[in-house]
Amino acid sequence: MSAPTSARGKARRRALDILFEAEQRSVSAFDALRDRREKTDQIINPYTVDLVEGVVSQQIQIDEFLSTYAQGWTLERMPSVDRIILRLGAWELLFNDDVPDGVAVSEAVSLAKILSTDESPSFVNGLLGRLQKLKPTLLA
Repeated sequence: MSAPTSARGKARRRALDILFEAEQRSVSAFDALRDRREKTDQIINPYTVDLVEGVVSQQIQIDEFLSTYAQGWTLERMPSVDRIILRLGAWELLFNDDVPDGVAVSEAVSLAKILSTDESPSFVNGLLGRLQKLKPTLLA
C-alpha cells in the first residue's frame, strides 16, 4: 500500500498521527498539534487543523454514535488506530459538508488498509456505512 498522494489524503494521515500521538501521550490534541508545529519542520496543512479541531469538538457525539453502532465492539476494545480512523471518518461524514459521504468512507477505509489489521478495512467500512445510512436521522 502506498501513502496518500492528495493534499487532503496527506492532511488526513497527519491528523490521524496527531490524534494518535495525543491519545498515546495522554495530552490534548491541540498540545500535540502545537508540538508538531514548534518542534518539527512539518508543514501542517490547514485541513489537518480542521480535522483535528472537528474531531475534538464533536468527539463526544461521534463516540456515542460509534459506540451505539459498532456491533459487539466497545470503543475501548478497538485498536487505537481504528478508533481514530473511525472518528476522522465519522467527522468528515457527519459534520463536514465539503466532503462527499462516499469519499469520507473510502478515505477512512484506505487509512485502515495502510495502517491497521487485515480485518480493519471491512470493520471501518461497515461501521461508517451504517452511519452513512443513518445520517439523516442521526443529525435530525
